[in-house]
Amino acid sequence: MDVPQIRWTDGVKLPAARTALLVVDMQNDFVDPRGALPVPAAAGTVGPIAALLARAREAGVPVLYTQDWHLPDDPEFRIWPPHCVAGTWGAEVVDALAPQPGETRIRKTTYDPFFRTPLEPVLDELGVEELVIVGTVANICVLHAAASAALRGLRPVVPRDGVSALTKFDLHLAFHQVASLYRGVPLAGADGARFVPQARA
Repeated sequence: MDVPQIRWTDGVKLPAARTALLVVDMQNDFVDPRGALPVPAAAGTVGPIAALLARAREAGVPVLYTQDWHLPDDPEFRIWPPHCVAGTWGAEVVDALAPQPGETRIRKTTYDPFFRTPLEPVLDELGVEELVIVGTVANICVLHAAASAALRGLRPVVPRDGVSALTKFDLHLAFHQVASLYRGVPLAGADGARFVPQARA
């Protein structure tokens, strides 16, 4: 069986007034080699994400962060070793991508950032229609974020150099699902996200 090809989009114009940037789980336990569950490719996405953050903030695009946030006896630890335990160094966003004052943090206990969190009402209040998603891990928390966003009527835009996974297969699978199931935009590079100024309604 042939591997499905991804049709990458070189650039996409996004209305700044109706777009948000979601940074998924760029936490020490996943990004730092000393973390509990490091994703080796995650460090390589820090630069593109940082540049995208700067452009989004300059354009007035809201920036939101998700953080895996677990109690020491979390049921997820039956699947994965303990990680991102609430209040620990491992659960904090890496310094290079640290949230600025006033930016929203969504702390979640599952792969899905919309499940039992305030993410949906926050996006509704902001009038978001387009959601640029970066972070880790592509086929787990990033994919769940894209899927849940799409099922709520948002269009996920996912830059190739802004997400990471444990294997190339996992990364390809995530982009295939985003493109084929969730009307998402597989963006060739984070620099292709162009925020177009527009007055909010």
